[in-house]
Amino acid sequence: MSIYVGNLSYEVTQDTLSAVFAEYGTVRRVQLPNDRETGQLRGFGFVEMGTEAEEAAAISALDGAEWMGRDLKVNKAKPKEDRGSSGGNRGGYGGGGGRNRY
Repeated sequence: MSIYVGNLSYEVTQDTLSAVFAEYGTVRRVQLPNDRETGQLRGFGFVEMGTEAEEAAAISALDGAEWMGRDLKVNKAKPKEDRGSSGGNRGGYGGGGGRNRY
């Protein structure tokens, strides 16, 4: 399981985030997603700790804490939802909307 860290500064790096969480145990991995189009950080990340107890300690200590001028949102990450192919039929076909008048 990993930890979700939200409301991050756009200046954060993997090293700086890792250093903060290392105070609560072993940091196995840090992920900072970038926007696909701009390449800019998206303002959130994920941290994997060594044990559940370390995760709980980090969440308890850091949720709501101010860091780099922002109040962090820290909690257990939820599993990524499968978006599938249920796009909702947005193709623009059908339902003529009264265009075909005779």
